[in-house]
Amino acid sequence: MKKVSSLFTMAIIAAVAFTSCEDEQTYAKQKEYENSCINSFLYGNCRINNRAINVISETDFKAKGEVTDTARNEFVLFSSTGTYMQIVEKGTGANFKKLENGECADVLCRYSEYNINGDSLQTFNDGSVQTAPICDKMTVRNTSGTFSASFEYGWMSKVYSTTSVPAAWLTPLSYIKLGRPSSADDKIAKVRIIAPHNQCQAHATTNVYACYYEITYQRGQ
Repeated sequence: MKKVSSLFTMAIIAAVAFTSCEDEQTYAKQKEYENSCINSFLYGNCRINNRAINVISETDFKAKGEVTDTARNEFVLFSSTGTYMQIVEKGTGANFKKLENGECADVLCRYSEYNINGDSLQTFNDGSVQTAPICDKMTVRNTSGTFSASFEYGWMSKVYSTTSVPAAWLTPLSYIKLGRPSSADDKIAKVRIIAPHNQCQAHATTNVYACYYEITYQRGQ
C-alpha cells in the first residue's frame, strides 16, 4: 500500500511539474511575441506608429536635462521596467511645479490607450464627443520619490473595474510639472509611453500585451 501511495504521489508531482513547464513555455512565447511587437513599434512598422523611434539611455536623458527631442522622436528607456517615455510637454506656467516629497494631490488625465500587440486603439478619454465630459482623476502621493496612486473615477477604472493605476502612468511624475493653466501661454504636461504588460492595466498584465499611451497631466482643484 505504501508503495502504491508513493507512486501516486510521484505521479501528481510529475503532472504538476509538467503543467508548470507548459505554463512557463506559454508565458515565454507570449513574452517573446510581446517583445517582437514592441520592437516593431520602435521601428515604426505598425499602423499606430509609422515613424521610427530614437531610443536614448537614462544617462543621456539626464545629461540632456531630462528632456526628449520630439523632432528626433526620442524616447528614453527605463531599463529597470522596460518602459519607454517621451516628454512632449513638461508643463509650463507660473503655478506649475513637480509633486513634492510628502505631497498628495489630485491629478486629472486625458489619455489614449493602444494595444501594441493588436495594433489598435483600446480605450480613450481624449476629449472626443463620446468622452468629453469625463477625464480620469487619480489621487497621487510622493513618498521620497516613489509615487503611488489610485483612480477616483474615469474611464480606466470604469472599463477595467479597478482603482489601480498602471505603473507606467506614474513614471513621468518624477520629470513633469503639474498645474492648472491660468493664461493662454500655459501648457499642461503631456507624455507618450510604451509599456510592457506588467507596467499596464490588469487586463494587459493577465493577457501579456504591451500598451502605448498618450497622456496629459493636470493638477486637480
